[in-house]
Amino acid sequence: MNGPYDDIINCPHPVSANHPQMPVADRAAQFAPFAAVTGYGEMIREIERSTQRRIRLDENSLEVLERKLRLLSECIGECPQVEVTYFVPDEKKDGGVYKTVTGRLQRLDLRKRTLWLTDGTHVCLDDILELESEMFPDDSL
Repeated sequence: MNGPYDDIINCPHPVSANHPQMPVADRAAQFAPFAAVTGYGEMIREIERSTQRRIRLDENSLEVLERKLRLLSECIGECPQVEVTYFVPDEKKDGGVYKTVTGRLQRLDLRKRTLWLTDGTHVCLDDILELESEMFPDDSL
């Protein structure tokens, strides 16, 4: 070889007699990324997070939903299986998400406009988009 470092290329790494070697984990921490603006990353993720707009039911859909709710209130003692798709408003920005849950109906309060499932889930009736159950005859609703 004929290079500028030929004289030291095969020498052992120097070790200080006065100072112990830094652990590898501490050495790596020196090169960790530095966040100059605290919270900036979270703010960007929040802006990028998408929400859905609430869908407003038309008069016909509202009537069908009310008939389904009345039918369920008549057979509440049987704890019918229901599938409910409802809107959950976002706490931080406009809009929200639609969730679908399936479970047994425990209680239905038409005056307070709330539906409870046996697993503890409760849904405001005004937030319901779709409601399905084996209790609904296919052709009459």
